Amino acid sequence: MSDHATLLTVVAVLAAAIGTLAAGAYAGRGARSTSDFLVASRSIGSGWNAAAIAGEYLSAASFLGVAGLVAKYGADALWYPIGFTAGYLALLLFVSSPLRRSGAYTVPDFAEFRLASKNARKATMIIVVAICVLYLVPQLQGAGLTLNILLGLPPWIGVVAIGLLVIANVVGGGMRSVTFAQAVQYWLKLTAVAVPALALAILFIHHDEDLGDPLPPRVESATTVSIDRTVSVTVADPTGVRIDGRQAEAGTITVDGGSTVTLAEGSATPVVSDAPQTGAQWATSGGGFGGDHPLYQVLSLMAATFLGAVGLPHVLVRFYTNPDGRAARRTALNVIAALSVFYLFPTILGALARVWTPQVLTTGNTDAAVLLLPTAAMSGIWGTLLGSLVAAGAIAAFLAASSGLLVSIAGVMSTDLLPAGVRSFRICALIGGLVPIGLALGAGTLDLSRSVGLVFAVSASTFCPLLLLGIWWRGLTAAGAIAGLVVGGIASATAVALVVSDAVDDSLAGGWPTAIVDYPAAVTVPVTFAVMIAVSIATRSSRPANVASVFAAMHVPERLGLGVERTP
Repeated sequence: MSDHATLLTVVAVLAAAIGTLAAGAYAGRGARSTSDFLVASRSIGSGWNAAAIAGEYLSAASFLGVAGLVAKYGADALWYPIGFTAGYLALLLFVSSPLRRSGAYTVPDFAEFRLASKNARKATMIIVVAICVLYLVPQLQGAGLTLNILLGLPPWIGVVAIGLLVIANVVGGGMRSVTFAQAVQYWLKLTAVAVPALALAILFIHHDEDLGDPLPPRVESATTVSIDRTVSVTVADPTGVRIDGRQAEAGTITVDGGSTVTLAEGSATPVVSDAPQTGAQWATSGGGFGGDHPLYQVLSLMAATFLGAVGLPHVLVRFYTNPDGRAARRTALNVIAALSVFYLFPTILGALARVWTPQVLTTGNTDAAVLLLPTAAMSGIWGTLLGSLVAAGAIAAFLAASSGLLVSIAGVMSTDLLPAGVRSFRICALIGGLVPIGLALGAGTLDLSRSVGLVFAVSASTFCPLLLLGIWWRGLTAAGAIAGLVVGGIASATAVALVVSDAVDDSLAGGWPTAIVDYPAAVTVPVTFAVMIAVSIATRSSRPANVASVFAAMHVPERLGLGVERTP
């Protein structure tokens, strides 16, 4: 990257970071009460709240990861943006209004309100923290990857810098501060992904490349690819392909981490073995995401993304900030529209990455595709400007999502572990921010959307059954809820641990065991529902005595005066 391009990128990154802090400081200047810090005093309108939800929900997985997976896996990867968006339909239909009418401030508040159980509240609090921490780690790692690719900085600098910025923003003004910043960041991210997508799509129309070509994509100029971690690649056409200076041979080979692959102009790109090997395969659905049982993979991913959105703590807390249940419904509807517009553009960028940055298919690190694409497709100042815009959008994605997650962590910890108050919130925000920074520095990495997809599986396996049964089935008991949370939480978290630690291939025999661990939701979600229902039936005598009034508060319109309003 030239000095001029580097300077513009630095300016863009700093502008996004400083702008976030400034917006948060402006909005949070009047934040004084605990209600301000937890739910912005329930004063956020549906339009502004929808932009804020979309801003924090469109994380690194959406901004970088979706495009990368589309570039890598093709048609089947489209289920990621579809599932991420469709989850809000379930929220709109089944959760948003009753949740707001419960008067709760956090998900543990709701559990205690519905089940009249301190133990249920504690179990819920633990899972909120676990989900948010698991979600924060890939956001911070994505920040490290971004600054490493764009500026050549060591990844740990991005992890620490973004982590500290998020802590400062949340400690300064809590939910009120974060909401304003996230709403602004949604529009920045939409601009940062839409403008390059449209510009490059127009350029592609005049390009000779065919995305459905039967051969792997070919590089347009001589390219050197550094392999950071050991990968298995398939070399369809070895002409012009050299690995550590030696001519490559056709077939599937293992390339060790630290190796260098050089591609002559016009060479066919070696492609990681678990991805479609030709353009024709890439454009055809049914291949899954590598490995056996592709249909199961897709169905399990759909279950995780669709149902996982129902239980994400940092999304749920947003519906507590609406003035009433009607505003909560409008918010969910607006979010669906905002996400639908946004996800069009990463899909376009993912397809175009196969034309101008096919080398990412050799490393498997397809998260880098969006960052590399503008300057690879356009030379000169226009490519540099588009690249700087993408850089600003990526930083905004990390900051927005991480801020919402940290607010959720601080909210539940400060109300459950410490005396309620602003000071407790700030202490918990500091602690809750430092722990994920440490984990991000030491944990292994996956594709961003794969990492977030696993977190969605945990959410779908715990809070989705709790909320749907708690809101719509009077028979749910505290014992049933806790049993389901424990079983679903342990099962899904075990899968996450095995995948992140790269223990799947080493400890499992492949086939169904590997498929289930890689994509656990299709198994763990039904199991959690079954456990909650079975244990609740067995303990029906412990059903809360006030369940009728609780259901009236959740389901009767506010104008009849049966809703609940509480203060922290």
